[in-house]
Amino acid sequence: MDGTEQKETEENAPSVIDRYYTRWYRADMKGKPCEDHCILQHSNRICVVTLAETHPILQNGRTIKNINYQISNGCSRLNNKVSGKSKRGGQFLTDFAPLCRITCTDETEYTIYSCIRGRLLEVNENILETPSLLLEKPSTEGYIAVILPKFEESKRITENLLSREEFESVVSKRSAAESQPS
Repeated sequence: MDGTEQKETEENAPSVIDRYYTRWYRADMKGKPCEDHCILQHSNRICVVTLAETHPILQNGRTIKNINYQISNGCSRLNNKVSGKSKRGGQFLTDFAPLCRITCTDETEYTIYSCIRGRLLEVNENILETPSLLLEKPSTEGYIAVILPKFEESKRITENLLSREEFESVVSKRSAAESQPS
């Protein structure tokens, strides 16, 4: 194989995310337009919560001022500690459990939700020190949290989520509605 063939193969190869994870989406989270979340589900049932590429934080060249995992006075996602093979001790989350609040420099605040039921394994502390990771690499180093659904629920968690094709259909309908004059 010569150099050009190798280069073409590397360019056509799917990314690690596309190869090992299935993308699921939650559009208009809690009825808020365009606040879309993406769940990356691995074959071992672990789910990574990220921002969908259509989320307002990733649009319009916004800059992140602050990321806060302190949900209420008695609840901080940073205090989550898991141990052992079955990941005991992790906070249990419901579909609409807030994971963090992100404030942009224009003072707009967004709450990021878990979207699925499961045990919180970890939150991404790197985005606290380097918030730009969230903007530059939202699907990889800029993830929000890692959640492990219950084994018996792992097949059903995707019932309330959209596949990539369904999500793209929602986004295209949304774009068409926005472009029509009222």
